[in-house]
Formats: sequence, structure tokens, C-alpha cells
Amino acid sequence: MIANPKRIKSIKFGIFSPKEIRKMSVTKIITPDTYDDDGFPIEMGLMDQRLGVIDPGLRCKTCGGRPGECPGHFGHIELVAPVIHAGYARLIKKILRSTCVSCNRVLLEKKDRDRFVTQIKRFQQVGQPLEEILKEVFKKAMAVEICPHCGTKQPKITFESPTTYEEDGHKLMPADIRARLEQIPDEDLPVMGMNPKEVRPEWMVLTVLPVPPVTARPSITLESGQRSEDDLTHKLVDIIRINQRFQENREAGAPQLIIEDLWELLQYHVTTYIDNEVSGIPPARHRSGRPLKTLSQRLKGKEGRFRGSLSGKRVNFSARTVISPDPNLSINEVGVPQRIAEEMTITENVTDRNFESMQKLIRRGRRYPAANYVKRLDGKRVKVTEANYEELADQMQVGWKVERQLRDGDIVLFNRQPSLHRMSIMAHRVKVMPGKTFRLNPAVCPPYNADFDGDEMNLHVLQNEEARAEARILMDVEMNILSPRFGGPVIGGIHDHISGLYLLTRGDMRFDENDALELLRRSRITDLIEPSAGEGNNKPYWSGKDIFSMILPEGLNLRFEAEICQNCDTCLKEQCEHDAYVVIENGRLITGTIDEKAIGAFKGKILDRITKEYGYDRARKFIDEATSLAIRAITRLGFSFGIDDEDIPPDAQRQIQASIIATEERVAQLVDAYDNNELEPLPGRSIEETLELRIMQELGRVRDAAGEIAGKYLGMDNTAVAMAVSGARGSMMNLTQMAGCVGQQSVRGARITRGFDKRTLPHFRRGDLGAAAHGFVKSSYKEGLSPTEFFFHAIGGREGLVDTAVRTSQSGYFQRRLINALQDIEVKYDRTVRETRGMIVQFEYGEDGVDPSRGDYGKSVNIDRIIELVTGVGE
Repeated sequence: MIANPKRIKSIKFGIFSPKEIRKMSVTKIITPDTYDDDGFPIEMGLMDQRLGVIDPGLRCKTCGGRPGECPGHFGHIELVAPVIHAGYARLIKKILRSTCVSCNRVLLEKKDRDRFVTQIKRFQQVGQPLEEILKEVFKKAMAVEICPHCGTKQPKITFESPTTYEEDGHKLMPADIRARLEQIPDEDLPVMGMNPKEVRPEWMVLTVLPVPPVTARPSITLESGQRSEDDLTHKLVDIIRINQRFQENREAGAPQLIIEDLWELLQYHVTTYIDNEVSGIPPARHRSGRPLKTLSQRLKGKEGRFRGSLSGKRVNFSARTVISPDPNLSINEVGVPQRIAEEMTITENVTDRNFESMQKLIRRGRRYPAANYVKRLDGKRVKVTEANYEELADQMQVGWKVERQLRDGDIVLFNRQPSLHRMSIMAHRVKVMPGKTFRLNPAVCPPYNADFDGDEMNLHVLQNEEARAEARILMDVEMNILSPRFGGPVIGGIHDHISGLYLLTRGDMRFDENDALELLRRSRITDLIEPSAGEGNNKPYWSGKDIFSMILPEGLNLRFEAEICQNCDTCLKEQCEHDAYVVIENGRLITGTIDEKAIGAFKGKILDRITKEYGYDRARKFIDEATSLAIRAITRLGFSFGIDDEDIPPDAQRQIQASIIATEERVAQLVDAYDNNELEPLPGRSIEETLELRIMQELGRVRDAAGEIAGKYLGMDNTAVAMAVSGARGSMMNLTQMAGCVGQQSVRGARITRGFDKRTLPHFRRGDLGAAAHGFVKSSYKEGLSPTEFFFHAIGGREGLVDTAVRTSQSGYFQRRLINALQDIEVKYDRTVRETRGMIVQFEYGEDGVDPSRGDYGKSVNIDRIIELVTGVGE
């Protein structure tokens, strides 16, 4: 049979009519039983062979297909009495309130109706949603009390979720509602957004229920041999049983009360079959107490069909384990445990060129690296075992497919969740290693937002040449050094890398030839540049700056202020007393200290320039060599941080204490001024707000002063100060809190005020507005906090935790909504931005046509850089 390809023109969503449900049904279902004693499906039961087959050996009685071939077919249940479709219950309420109880016409004047119909048609033509216009239609119609067509006064209709309607205190039964909806004339339907040729409102009241195919609700056989039916089948059994009871009672002439109870029970079962999470009614449950997953639950939510099985799903050829660091790997490599490499496979086609190598691979049997499976010309897939590998190797022919194990150099995708931007999934080269964790270079952590405190990551093995080529060209780590968000590096030195190069290039570090080559050993550099000194009797030496210059590309010229320069007042650029102004001439570091601003992720100026001028490959080489050099330097020079690094001399402690006492006195004076109505209010502030603001300013100043005193005594040789000023980790604020004073604790940007009656804690007097009573922590972490300080500190910490949790969930949901809204927007070849229907969103991408990833830290054209390139003069 030759397939006749077709293109889908459009998809329409609507409501099935009872006629359509019966037409697509292959059998009426009348019995709640599923299988007979022999295990065969019962005719006209829920597992009828006409609905499709799932058991081996059986054939579908509708299409003749075997299990796996037959897609399944719908059946139907004839409901003895109509029931409300819970999904349309609110719409039915609007329709009942908007139509006349007597003549069933829409409660709108002809001119209003025609105006709304014209607007609806216009909206439909341009594909605009109808929600807003329909809201207006129903609002106007429901406000009418006397029918403009027949003059009947409209009764009050109330609705109680999920499916109960009352009219002037009398309950409306589904049969009454259906009868009314049937009476609405076709010409009034378009104003309610319905096309009378396709949809009628009475179809929202069910008289026939479609039964999904067996393939959509397969049963499983337990170890005990018993069958366990799907949740949908359980629910359908309930519906058929109650349907039968209803009919028997009605035919037997049971009292109206019993009939109504059974009708409500039927309504309950149909409602929970459609949606088992309707508010107002208890969910249907298994014997175990677990709520049943019915139709609505299968579709919506994180594990539903759309999000769980279509937008994203579990895949084969993927591995997941904990990550750990390995600075000896290149940034575009990933260390893969051998156990994973033995399990993951890549399919290779056997050709004349690779015939011998594939044959050798099969002859290895089960010794790594080997082949796991072969696929013969007849399509049969055979597992390679110790028993058959020799035979398979001898039989192998050109055209076979060999599924070989993962080996060094294979390209794979590496991903860390949550995947928040493009660089959350990148292509790496495999490096098979012992152990049980994925290894990666710490320099590649920032784009993944990864750390090594137990994070897990996913590896995806690409299965065809096209995918591997795409990964190599678009997803390689080195191709993603520059972020598409701001056009600067997103991969670079972190933590020890920055500290190491800071120590190496700061001041006058000297190394002899052996030491210099040892530091550069992993950079594969054998010829050193000219030494800094070594004339006459002087022994030649190389400075830390010379050694760093060895890894810079030739011809690189660059000048910029280092991070430390931003913090010093005496910097005169070239004459910087901290040796912070970086000058690189023709690939040699002349002056300056390398810090986060030079080689760090998100900031690295040198890295940024190398990437843009010398290309991605040279940038990757620079990152690999710089990080390797940094780690060898920090290992050689030594770098530790202990509790005694926070020690400050008694003189400094006395100065900090004096500063705190003076501030507490100033706060007490402000409180006295407030109590005596002598405080001058700030413009636009009340007297209370002014007091709080002034106190916060005073307490903020004292913490900063404590930090300055501590920083002055700790000095630039302190490792914590070195980390803070170089941008490797932490800040002077952290040091201030450890060595000087923790400072004011705040909740929502203000001092802590809530707690007990007119005071924060019972330890303070009522009405006390002093510093200590409202969350000021004068102790340092080194010194230790008092119980009240500790409690206030915990309050501030709790706010941080809650904020983080709330922000994460909100930003995740916001991102999902953005992705759903923007997923079909693309830049076309005429540079316009359009959506699926070809409607223009922007006439030029971003209104300026500039790709942010090609820009320079958000600037589309870097004028300074153009001047520098043209004139050779820096900033």
C-alpha cells in the first residue's frame, strides 16, 4: 500500500453530538463485566474485542489487527437519563440566565445581537480569542429582567457547584435543562460564539457517553495472575452499574425520591469520570484510598499528556549521576564513569572503511570497549555475548549496524536542571574514567549554575550523524563562551582560579626556570619568554606576570582597571599604588594584577577580548591554560583560611566597641527627641517613619565603620581580604560581620517590630525603640551572638529562605508562561519577527536588528573598541 501524504489544514475543537458519538462507536456497552472465566473479553462488555485488543493471540473484531497494530475503537454507553457535562456547567449557567424562560430567545435586542455577531465574526477572521467579547455578551444578556421578545419576567436562576441549578427555589433536573437548551433557535447561537451547524448547547447535557478504546485503558496482569484494570475502566464499571440500577428502579415504579438519588449518583460518577478533582464533591477513590486518575487528570498538569508525554518525556540513551570536579579536564570534556560508558551505545553503520575496526570491536566480547548489539541485514537485533561474539564477528557484512559502547572523544549532550537558558545544555567530549560520578571542569559550572554539593546532571548520547554535527557546531561548550543575553563571557575562572592568578600576578613574585616551567607544565609550553632580569652575575628570574603572559595570545593589547581599582581612592591608573591597572601590550602583561574582572565568568575582560578577536578555539585553550596555571600557582604558593584569619588586634576591637557605643548613644538621642516631639520630620515622611529611617542610617554607618576598621587591621595579605578584593569569593561585608559587627537584622526592609505586645521580646521594656530591642546585633560571628541577637538573626534568615522558595516557584511559572507565549515566534529571512500565521510581531528583530550575543555587554556597537582598533589607543 502506497502512503498518500497529507498536510493538516486546521484542527477544530468542539462538542460531540449524541449522533456523532453513536456513529463513531463500534458497539454499545451494556455489561460492566470485562473477562469471562476463561480470560476472554465479554461481548458488549468493557473489554469487547471490537474495541481493540491488548492480549497476544487475539485479533480486533473491527479492523482485524493484532495487539500493537490495532489503534483501538470507541464504544458507547446509552445513559438512561441525561446528565450535565461538568466541564460546561458554568457555561450552561450563563446560557440559562441569558435566554428567556418562555420563548428561549437570547435576552438581547436585535440591534445589540447583530452588533455582537459582527464583532465575533471579525475576531474569528483574525484568530483573536473570543473570551472578552463573550464576557460582554453574557454580562449584558444576564442583566435583562424582562424578555425583549415576549415580555416574560425572568426568574432568578442560581447555580451551586458542580452541577446543581435552581430556579426560584425549585431544583432544575438535567432533563429540564436539556429541553430548554434544545428550544434555543439557531439564529441566536452565533452571539454566544457557537456555529449552529457544528455545535448545539443541548450537547453539553450528556445522553450518550463515549467509551475509550481498550488500548487507551489497558489492564495489567499481576504476579498473582489476577488482572488489574485501569482507573478509567473502574469508573466506567460504576457508570454502567448505576445506569442499570436507575433503569430497573424506574421501570419498577420506584418513588421519585429514590429516582432522584440514583440520578444524582449517576451524575456523580459521570462527573468524576470526566474530572476527579471537581471542587464541591469528594473524589472517587480506589479501595486503597488513592484518588482515581480519570480523563482530566490524564491530560492536565505536570504529569499529564501535554507536559509529561509531549512537551517533555523520559528518554532512552541518557544517564544521570552526581557530578564532581576535575580541573585537569578541558572545559569541553566530561568525565564519564566506565559503567555508564559500557551501557550507553552509539550505532555505527558497517562500511568497507570501518569493517576491520568494527570486527575487532565485536571480537572483544564483553571487555570494554566493545559492542553491545548488532543489527543484521534482515533487521534482526542480536545481543553480543561471550557465547556468540566470535560467530557474529565472522558473519559480519557491510550494511550491518553495530551498537558500540561509548568511548573517548564521542560527543554527548550534558544538562543540569532547571534548564533556564541556552547554556543549561551543552555538548561535551567523553573522557571515560573510573568512579561513579560525572567529572567536569569547575570553570564550566557558571552556565549550568552547578556546584559539587550533591548536584546531579544528565548525559544524552546522540544517535545519528546529523545530531552529532548539530551539537558540534551549535552546542559545543566553546561556542557558548559568550552569553546570548549580554554578549560577554559566561564561562571563565571561578574561586581558586581567580585567587591563584591574583596571588601569582600581584606584587613581585619571582621564579627560576624550573619553577616557571613547572607552573606551566599542563600548558604544554616549553620555551619561556625573556626573563625579567638576569644580566651579569644576577640569576635570571621570571615574574608571575611573565608566567601569566606565556598563556596570552601574541598581539593582544588591552588596558582596564582591575576590580581592586574600583575600591581604592589613590589609584592613578598607570601609577596605581596597588598595581591594579592592567596593561597588556603585544601579548605581555606589563602592569596590573589579574582578578575576577580579567578572567572571571560574566566579567572577564581578557577572556572577552580573546574570544572576540582570536575565536572560540583560542578562548577555550586560554581558559584551560589559565585555570590550570591558577591551580598550580595556588597549590605552590599555599592559600588557606582558618578561624584565626578573622582575628583583629585588641586595639581594633576597642575602636569598634567605641564606635558601637557612640552609635547607640546617638540612637538613644533620636528616640528622646521623638518622645519630646523635637524630631524634625523628613520631607514626605511621618515622624515615626523619620525616626526609623534615621535609626537605620545610624546603624548602617556603624556596621560599615566596623568593616573599615577590621579591613585596615587585617590587611591585603589576609586570605579572606584577598578573596574579597579579587572577586574570587565573598565580600568585605562578610568579613565585617565575622570580625567586626553583624549589624541590623531586617524584615521587609525595616527593623524588627512584631513579636509581643508593644515590644519584640519579653526581654525588653514596652515601647523601647532602642537599637538592641529591634534587631541590632552588635556582636560579630567570631565573638558569638547573645540569645536575643541569635533570635533576631534567625528571623532575618527565615525571611531569606521563604523569599528564595517563593521566588523560585514564581519565576519557574512565569518562565513557563513566557515560553508558551513565545514558542512559535521566529525571525524570518526578511528580518521580520513573525508568528505561525505570518502575522508580524516586529518589523526588525529587537527593533534594531542586533543579535545580543554579537554585541558587547549589551551595547550593539562598542565605539571605544572601534576607536581602539582604528587608532591603536585604549580607553
